[in-house]
Amino acid sequence: MRKLLLAPSILSADFSRLGDEIRTVDQAGADWIHIDVMDGAFVSNLSYGAPVMKCVRGCTQLPFDVHLMIEHPDRLIPDFAAAGADTIVVHTEACTHLHRTIQLIHSLGKKAGAALNPATPLDVLDYVLEDLDLVTIMSVNPGFGGQAFIPSALRKVRRLRDMADRRGLDLDIEVDGGVDTGNLADLIEAGANVFVSGSKIFHGDAPANVRAFKAIMNAAESR
Repeated sequence: MRKLLLAPSILSADFSRLGDEIRTVDQAGADWIHIDVMDGAFVSNLSYGAPVMKCVRGCTQLPFDVHLMIEHPDRLIPDFAAAGADTIVVHTEACTHLHRTIQLIHSLGKKAGAALNPATPLDVLDYVLEDLDLVTIMSVNPGFGGQAFIPSALRKVRRLRDMADRRGLDLDIEVDGGVDTGNLADLIEAGANVFVSGSKIFHGDAPANVRAFKAIMNAAESR
């Protein structure tokens, strides 16, 4: 089993105290910080850009997992790389030349990921899977936090893990959208190992919420 990683999404954090929110989940045991970047075009919402990310980069040593929900991502990838991203994830639906975009991310010394919307088939990754470090399975339609988990994402995760295993790939499979302590064990069993959660972490007692996620993950790893 690959290491299980919790990546709280700061989209659901209190933006007026963003640095403190990041430090809180870091100290509670989070593994990555997930940063959702939205442009109001690819998705119908706006979030923040590279300058904001650069401002909070000094708040934690945890890896920054940057999810670009934007059109023409190649234009901004260098900015996010320079601002401190560790992994940069682009949407297959937004990339005209996905292989070239993956190469660009790697040329900047960053891990490269590809995200798939719920209706996008895994077949689009057939010729680039070996080039990826991570694949993000969207289990909601992207753009807004707090949505309900789409159950068909479990089948997609299972099929993707099987594809990666048959090819002998060391691939992180991330699930983003509606992930909570009720479906976490099923996602682990299906083969996912990186879990993004926003409202289920930051709404309420964030340290206790992180510990609840990590308890399930630690139990799975110990079996």
